[in-house]
Amino acid sequence: MASIREIKGRIRSISNIAQITKAMQMVASSRMRRAQERVEHSRPYSDQLRELVSRLAAVASEELDDDLALLKQRPVRRIGYIVISPDRGLCGALPSNVNRKLASSVLEEQQRFAENGIQPEVDMVAVGRKGRDFVIRSQQNLVAEFVNLGDQPSMGDARAITQVAVDSFLNGDVDIVYLVYPKFINTVSQIPTTIQLLPVQPPTKEEDEQSQKQDYIYEPDAPSIFKALLPRYVDTLVYQALLENIASQYSAQMVAMKNATDSANELLQDLTLTYNKARQTAITTQILEVVSGAEAM
Repeated sequence: MASIREIKGRIRSISNIAQITKAMQMVASSRMRRAQERVEHSRPYSDQLRELVSRLAAVASEELDDDLALLKQRPVRRIGYIVISPDRGLCGALPSNVNRKLASSVLEEQQRFAENGIQPEVDMVAVGRKGRDFVIRSQQNLVAEFVNLGDQPSMGDARAITQVAVDSFLNGDVDIVYLVYPKFINTVSQIPTTIQLLPVQPPTKEEDEQSQKQDYIYEPDAPSIFKALLPRYVDTLVYQALLENIASQYSAQMVAMKNATDSANELLQDLTLTYNKARQTAITTQILEVVSGAEAM
């Protein structure tokens, strides 16, 4: 059994750790609320814009010209990925879940095209240090990286990220672009998600049937509206993913720090019980020594 001094030292160090994790939990909780509000306020706009662009893509698909090249489908020879992950650690399993989702998505796409005799190469754009480190460790082709964007990323940050993907797509360096990010569901649930960013996906069967039921009048015309909306659409999807990532990061950090604080408190209780037993044993031994000495006298 450890000595009383060693047990006291462990109790002191674990108590300090519990105080630190409790403070980090409170900080993450306050920041999570603000991040969650930003996500909830921007999500309806992002969803509606995505549905609108998808419906316009179905209506104007036969009228598009070269100016709307971001909508053009072409044979896939090279795949681009934008992975958005936390900049900081102490977020539990969130960074590893995002990296695992990225790896599985890349593997699935390569296997899907391999069935047709195509071996597409992959380019990566990493947003966040955890995703960047994973891309470097896995020896993927890292085209660009964006780190330390802060807790309140701006639309300008999103535009800088999308500009890399758009330029690569227009230049023919990549034929399809996917976006991987953690989607914020609630405090205890953040789901790594993969969506196709470029080219714009056609609407699903249900959305197509719904758009056919609704008769729209476009002024001046659908392609002109689409040309104005398409850059905003791409920027908005990336910006929404950045907000989802911040909310997911602080939610995961708050839960992780709460679990760490609870574990530290449980360990403190066990160590305190062990300390009391060791102290009781030492006192009993001292009393026996005194009694034995008195009897010998």
